[in-house]
Amino acid sequence: MPERTVFLVSDHTGITAGEVARSLLAHFEEVAFAYRLRPFCDTEAKVRGVVLEIQEAYRAQGVRPIVFSTLTDAGLFALLKAAPALVFDLFRPYLEALEAELGVRPNPRVGRVHSVGDLSAYLRRMEAVEFALAADDGLGVERYPEAEAILVGVSRVGKTPTSLFLALHYQVRAANYPLAEEDLERADLPKPLRPHRAKLFGLTIDPFRLHQIRTARKPGSRYASLDQCRQEVARAEALFRAHGLPYLDTTHASVEEIATAILQRLGLPRGLG
Repeated sequence: MPERTVFLVSDHTGITAGEVARSLLAHFEEVAFAYRLRPFCDTEAKVRGVVLEIQEAYRAQGVRPIVFSTLTDAGLFALLKAAPALVFDLFRPYLEALEAELGVRPNPRVGRVHSVGDLSAYLRRMEAVEFALAADDGLGVERYPEAEAILVGVSRVGKTPTSLFLALHYQVRAANYPLAEEDLERADLPKPLRPHRAKLFGLTIDPFRLHQIRTARKPGSRYASLDQCRQEVARAEALFRAHGLPYLDTTHASVEEIATAILQRLGLPRGLG
């Protein structure tokens, strides 16, 4: 099938449009999609410019582009709707249904979702991000008593991105600790981790996938060799089992899935930050 162009049109960041579009289009694995983000389309001139882009894409490809819009202004959306595309309004149908149910008129405002509305929640989120950076990759072990989760695993298994995701989206103070070769040879929990067993969560990965990731970073090194990766993964998983630590295989898991599993297993239910 021909590649389909997808426009994400917003009068603010476009994050919401992007998340919804990718969630929906992920159900169509046989189709390739090319995304074009068009944020801050808050004037008639900017929206008309996007409409011209849509027309050009339609002429070049012979199939209608798909448009996901979070435009707040009804007039600007009407301009966009006239483009030769399949256009989805991600707000208005739901706002109308909610208005009917709640008996209250909505008060649309550009950027409401991704603005700093709850200042205390925003500050907690920034504090959690600062903590994740300060306690990344075995740093800041003296701050482990403040941690809500400590991710453990061999190098390049996904600890840092997961820690930052937990902080940014769930306000969780997450540290992460890399298992070095000497830790794996001792087959015991490293000393900094022992007082915090209830906070520990292990991450593992398929050895061949780890070999690919490390090869991209340090090609031809012992660190990246398949045999080294196999040994480290096997020893890390044995360590997790010996100490009864919950752990997750990250080979085919997204950072969103990993973070959600950690929240559930460690009993840290959170709303979105």
